[in-house]
This record gives sequence, C-alpha cells and structure tokens, in this order.
Amino acid sequence: MSTPFVEREAVVAADTVKTDIVATFAQYEAEAQRILTICNSCRYCEGFCAVFPAMTRRLEFLKNDIHYLANLCHNCGACLHACQYAAPHEFDVNVPRTMAQVRSQTYADYAWPPAFGALYARNGVVVALAIAISLALFLMLALFLNGTLWHQPLAGDFYAIFPHNTMVAMFGAVFLFAIVALGIGVARFWKVTASVEESGAVPAGAVGEATADVLTLKYLDGGHGEGCNESDSRFTLWRRRFHHLTFYGFMLCFAATVVGTFYHYLLSWPAPYPFFSLPVILGTLGGIGLLIGPAGLWVLNVRRHPDHGDTRQRPMDRAFLAQLFLVSLTGLALLAFRDTSAMAVLLAVHLGFVMAFFATMPYGKFAHGIYRSAALLKYALEKRTPNNLNLGAD
Repeated sequence: MSTPFVEREAVVAADTVKTDIVATFAQYEAEAQRILTICNSCRYCEGFCAVFPAMTRRLEFLKNDIHYLANLCHNCGACLHACQYAAPHEFDVNVPRTMAQVRSQTYADYAWPPAFGALYARNGVVVALAIAISLALFLMLALFLNGTLWHQPLAGDFYAIFPHNTMVAMFGAVFLFAIVALGIGVARFWKVTASVEESGAVPAGAVGEATADVLTLKYLDGGHGEGCNESDSRFTLWRRRFHHLTFYGFMLCFAATVVGTFYHYLLSWPAPYPFFSLPVILGTLGGIGLLIGPAGLWVLNVRRHPDHGDTRQRPMDRAFLAQLFLVSLTGLALLAFRDTSAMAVLLAVHLGFVMAFFATMPYGKFAHGIYRSAALLKYALEKRTPNNLNLGAD
C-alpha cells in the first residue's frame, strides 16, 4: 500500500528527473548558440546545405532560431569534415552532433500531449518490440478464445478472422490520434519558429520548393552532390538511397491502403484482392522498399562515427527502423501465406506490429520527417523575404 511518504518521494524523484532534463536541454541550446556564432563568423560552409545560408540571415540565435536550424539540418556530416575548428581544435565545433541534440529536444518540447514528450527518450528497440509483441499476443489470445487461431484455408479473407468494422475502429482510432498528435506538435513548432511575415498565407512557390526538397532529399547530398559522411571522411550516397527506399516504400504502402479503401467503399469490392491487383502490387513494392531501406539505414547507423550525431538517439533511430522492417516483413509473410491455415496467426502478428507502429509514431523517429518538412517550408519562405540584415544572399 502506498503511503504519503512514498508518494511524496516519488513526486520529488520525478521533479528531479524533469529538472535534470530541462538543465540538459538548456546546455544543448547554449552549446548550439556558441557553435552557430562561430560558424556565422567563419562562413566557410555557406554553400553546403540550407542551414548555413539561413544562419547568415541572423546576428544572434534565440531559442526559436536554434530550434528551426536544428530541424533544418539533415545530419549529412559534410560540415564536420570541412571545419577547421572541429576537434582537436579548442573551439570543438561539431554542428551535426549539436543540431541532433537540440533536434531531439524540440520533439519533446512540442509534443502533444506535453506529458508524452518524455517518451522520445524511452522509445528504444526493446520498448518498441515489447509493445508490438504484446499486442500481437493479445490478438492471438483473442483468436484462441474464439476458436479461430488455427483454421481451414479461407482464401485470404482477413475479414473472416477480424471483421472489417472492428479493424477500422481499432486502427482508425490509433491512427487518428497519431495524426492529431503530430499535427498539433508541428503547429506548435511553426507558431514558435515562424516570423510575422511567414505566419500569413503561404505562397504556392514556397510550398512547391519545400515539397521538391522533401521528395528528393536534396540536402542529403552533402551540398556538393557526393553524399554524406558515415564512418569516415569518405562521401557516400547510400544514406540518401536507403532513405528514398524507406520513404517511397512507406508511401507505396499508404497508397495501397488508400486504393483498397476506394475499392471497398466506392466500388463495393472488399478484400481479398488478387495478387496482380493494384493494392497488392503497390503494397508488395512498398513492402520490399521497407525491407531494404530500413535494413540499409540500420547498417549505416551501426557503422556511423559517433561524432556524426547524437549517439544517445540511436535507440530511438533503431527502434523506428526495426518497426518499419518488421511491419513490412510480417505483411509480406501474411500476403505469401494468406491462403493457408496460418493466416490468422500471421494476421494477428502483423496487426500487432502495425498498431504498435501507429501508437509510437508521434513519439519516435517518424516525427523528424514532419518537423524537417516544416523547417524546409520555413526556409523556402525565408528566401522569399528581404534580408534586412544584409548578412548573406537573399
């Protein structure tokens, strides 16, 4: 039984942890301010990526500027190897590591609900897999109790196992929450970082430029088209390629879901669909992309030099990659064996991993794409406003 003393001690411990986190975040921002001031005086890397031209438009770096620039950084590592003030120089300038530390802070700062911001620090591989496996086991238990865990082949009819409306209710609620949480978070980020000029209507040209930058991963080329630095000073385009496979694999899977929804509600054509139907083709191609892309990014993450980012974020990075890989792997396995007696088990496992991915989506690495897109839109808008400081090219 809890006692007032124990409860009081728990509150004190929680407040202490919160105070330590706030102090650490303040240190990150102070370090970012120091490094950005040095870089703004040097400007050797001005042509490398969007961060440095955006930096030159400022005389000082307030919290909103630091948060914006941190999310504009793509962590390619090119500036670190070009910097004459990097370690062992006494200035110890490391833009990728510092921006990564602040970037993680912004996810927590702008998270909604605010109390959930601490989940970013705990979203590791073990936690992510534990949630997915727990949900899968729960669904298998429900099937066992219903007597449908092992069955006669059902010709791929998923809805004979879990009714369509049940799946829509379960996953629709979780997905809707994830979208709302991410939307509110990025809206808070935009409110803090956007200037007065950028808070009004957004020109179509800026939207188009930012969209192109996102879709092509423009700033993963190191500013010179040769790519990123991973384990050493050599440049490689593999990080960009694996990001493309991951991103477009995800989008193809999403497109498969949209087409399936269109077939079901507008054409009255429910699943299962033939192997060569559009939803299955899109889902298969997307699934392959979500196998190769995350696997490649995992290898690069393991090999990457610790100076090229914030090593404390690697558990969150790898949890995201593991989730994408396993969602795809279980989905492809379900497709391959949907006409067998194992379909119910495979369906429960796949749905468990999908639901876990949706549930953790607003508080994991997925958020970086949303915030970075907002930062790229701000950069496109900023380039279209006069540089009253005359510090760099408009």
